[in-house]
Amino acid sequence: MSHASADSFVQSGIVARTLARRGRWRVPEILFWLAALASIWLLPDRHLILNEIAIIGLFAVSLDLILGYAGIVSLGHAAFFGLGAYTAGLIAKHFALDPVIGLVGAAATAAALGWVTSFLVLRGADLTRLMVTLGVALILAEVANQMAWLTGGADGLQGVIMPAILGRFEFDIFGTTAYVYSLVVTFVLFVIARRIVVSPFGLSLRAIRDNSLRARAVGIPVNARLIAVYTLSAAYAGVAGALLAQTTQFVSLDVIAFHRSADVLLVLVIGGTGYLYGGLVGAVVFKLLQDMLASITPQYWLFWIGLILIILVLADRDRLTARLTAAWRARATGPAGGAGPAGGPHATPASGER
Repeated sequence: MSHASADSFVQSGIVARTLARRGRWRVPEILFWLAALASIWLLPDRHLILNEIAIIGLFAVSLDLILGYAGIVSLGHAAFFGLGAYTAGLIAKHFALDPVIGLVGAAATAAALGWVTSFLVLRGADLTRLMVTLGVALILAEVANQMAWLTGGADGLQGVIMPAILGRFEFDIFGTTAYVYSLVVTFVLFVIARRIVVSPFGLSLRAIRDNSLRARAVGIPVNARLIAVYTLSAAYAGVAGALLAQTTQFVSLDVIAFHRSADVLLVLVIGGTGYLYGGLVGAVVFKLLQDMLASITPQYWLFWIGLILIILVLADRDRLTARLTAAWRARATGPAGGAGPAGGPHATPASGER
């Protein structure tokens, strides 16, 4: 074996071990999902809002895949969310198929739109991408408004009656079935996304995000990678939209409006990008804040959300999170724990994806 081949073999081994270490489930992650599971029994009167949180969380995870890992900024992610919602609504209304089939259909149509529009996103940098993604969403919203014979237009898609999930689990007025359904779908898709971002594919995305020219120079097919992750992200957003349509049994132009894209971006600003859990944590904080502030001051809740956002930016949320994480690890591992690679100051936060 030549010297170059031996170096390459050693480097491959180091990368494989690093990815394997990042792929291991950590205690905070397990506790997070156990808490989500326990909420089914502990918060029986909050299932409606918990269902919304699960859907927004999945929507934010979809945006994090392209923003946090590939560096693609988007102001029109609601296009895929809305298309998924309309697809699931139309499947239920005209064919009365199982909701799971509706999810598959929503993922397929949203992924198709994502694949087609990904070529537009590739043609430019940050500002251009913002305008392109926003333009796609505005066009789709206008198309949905004009095709009233199919979508219901401004009146919304009415007459959606959702059959039982897998023929057994009927949706109820308390939102219990809806929440369990959304939580299971969100968890399954999260696990898949988590596996993807700790794979060599995810590693190449981070290389592209950090420096696309250098990534291209070392042989990474940049455009193919970006198209793939953009299409995947669109499919995830489509599933999130489908969940909303199925659990509310109604679809309106609101699902594709600009504020949907702005809200999910705000969720990621609150929770952080580039480690998947940011979308879930941000969804919890955002929705609880929205619910609490709207009950206190219905007219000015958005003002307080904006003020909190400004404080987060000025206080540098990432720096605060890093300090809290370091303090938690120091407490968990003790004085000698900081010397080890797993508990050291350079170890990654919660999910270990950063």
